[in-house]
Amino acid sequence: MPFALEIYNRQRGLRFDRGFLVRMGLAAYPACRAAAAEPDAPLRTLTGVEVSILSDRRIGQVHAEFFGNPAPTDVITFHHGEIILGAGIVRENAVRFRRQPDDEAALCLVHGLLHLAGWRDDTPGAAKKMADRQEQIFKSARAVV
Repeated sequence: MPFALEIYNRQRGLRFDRGFLVRMGLAAYPACRAAAAEPDAPLRTLTGVEVSILSDRRIGQVHAEFFGNPAPTDVITFHHGEIILGAGIVRENAVRFRRQPDDEAALCLVHGLLHLAGWRDDTPGAAKKMADRQEQIFKSARAVV
């Protein structure tokens, strides 16, 4: 069964090219799955992932509800196959790192896929390894999309 990726822009502040994000996610998926850090990583068995792009207010609410932190964030990943992107933080990071917002959103999507592949970023060392791998996968996917 092929892997399905659905992208929903559930905010009005920033436009995203959903087709581009789907293409990037599908191009990155095989490398993320192959890089699974755990044998029981969710990405090994998921047949699809749903990505929702939310406003800062809404992602802050989700962040508070599930992680006890009301601050907006760029990406939240749930192991049942849901990735949430925060439009405002994605836009801020795009400016900060001199990327287009769609590219920054795609990088966050790769980050979420790696979390589904069992990667963690809760220590400085793990975060560095994950950032290096996500950048590598992002660049490879970007080269073909």
